[in-house]
Amino acid sequence: MKKFNMRDESFICENCGKIVSELGYTARDHCPYCLYSKHLDINPGDRKNTCSGLMKPIAIEKFKNTYKIIYKCTKCQTKHKNIMAKDDNFDLIIILSKNQ
Repeated sequence: MKKFNMRDESFICENCGKIVSELGYTARDHCPYCLYSKHLDINPGDRKNTCSGLMKPIAIEKFKNTYKIIYKCTKCQTKHKNIMAKDDNFDLIIILSKNQ
């Protein structure tokens, strides 16, 4: 069974209200302005999770030559990690790094 479904979609962020465009090189999975995500997937891109809660960025961790954003769902409390995107607000990444 395929574990990753490529979905690079534009959307309006439910946290900050900004229009988020497609990423262009991989799947867009969070807002680059406020870093919030949405709890939509069981496996990346499958849109099979019925929770649909907002995923709040709570910390970061080093991953290879980049970082992963650690999220906690505001509805079901599930934690999840996503690799940061090239256009993410790096000032917020720095603030999250202090949450270690």
